[in-house]
Amino acid sequence: MGKRKRLAAEAKKEVKAKTAIAELNKVPTSPRKMRLMADLIRGKKVELALNILKFSSKEASNRLEKLLKSAIANWQAKNEGTRIEDSGLFVKTIFVDSGLQMKRVRPAPQGRANRIRKRSNHVTLVLDTQDITATTNKKTSSN
Repeated sequence: MGKRKRLAAEAKKEVKAKTAIAELNKVPTSPRKMRLMADLIRGKKVELALNILKFSSKEASNRLEKLLKSAIANWQAKNEGTRIEDSGLFVKTIFVDSGLQMKRVRPAPQGRANRIRKRSNHVTLVLDTQDITATTNKKTSSN
């Protein structure tokens, strides 16, 4: 392996050590309903995102809260010995893809039939640490 590839691989490994990923597959909720909750927590700090999900009345918020806690646990497993409060964890990306559709048929008047689509989705959540030195440098350079 050449020097350039090795440096690129080391940089990727360093980035992966700071991030944590959690996935939730085959959730029996429509992707549209799940995206409403995902949009609320995208880019927020972890503590704020947990509060938003905890006090929301939507059904999707319970599943996303559990997923966020799983991502936090994944981050803790990678970064033992560091505290969550000091790390500045935030929701880097969250996206909702559509999953399988169960298709059912409901009888309709005059011999017709209406199709019912029971939708599901897949949610992927990525947490990242906010580099405190980089954010302070941005603030000082813009002034």
